Amino acid sequence: MSWLAHLRPSVWLRQQQRRRLRRPEYAFLFAPPPAQEWVSLDCETTSLDPKTAEIISIAAVRIQGPRIALAEHFSVLIRPSGALDPKSIPIHGLRAQDVAQGLALPDALAQLLAFIGSRPLVGYYLEFDLAVLNRQLKPWLGINLPNPAIEVSGLYYDKMVSAYNPEVDLRLASILTQLQLPTLPRHDPLNDALMAAMIFQKLRKNPNSN
Repeated sequence: MSWLAHLRPSVWLRQQQRRRLRRPEYAFLFAPPPAQEWVSLDCETTSLDPKTAEIISIAAVRIQGPRIALAEHFSVLIRPSGALDPKSIPIHGLRAQDVAQGLALPDALAQLLAFIGSRPLVGYYLEFDLAVLNRQLKPWLGINLPNPAIEVSGLYYDKMVSAYNPEVDLRLASILTQLQLPTLPRHDPLNDALMAAMIFQKLRKNPNSN
């Protein structure tokens, strides 16, 4: 069995989602994905509460076989509906004037869906990003994103955990160091998406080696 098999939604669940899709122009989300392609995704938000956070920037990069297609990446700033939390500005480095000319959220999400297509999604602590995205998508799309989701920290844990090593350090910097990958400046969504893509590629090429 493929090590990705358990990450695929069941046929029944996908059929249910397909029936609930409100906008037929997005039926391409259910098409067979291009072979050996994934999309690494990251969002920056106004807070760390997935129930209230607004998205202020999104970046994504396609993974095509052994290649990370950085030159064809997706990256947008998004104009929030409310004020930025001043406490969040030192984290993501985006000020009110930086996002004031950003895209409206519906436009940004439409562009993101076109970029993603039906490809599986890759990310580091992707659950948070998807929770925030799905909260915005579901009211007008009718469904959450149907794409399979691949959490790179989970893949890394499965690779590293053993009876002799039950405690695995899942901090991003530790994962990158252990896998001998470069560390890029954090909380830039394109950098974060790229680092997740590099981790995924390294683990995909060597899934069984320690």
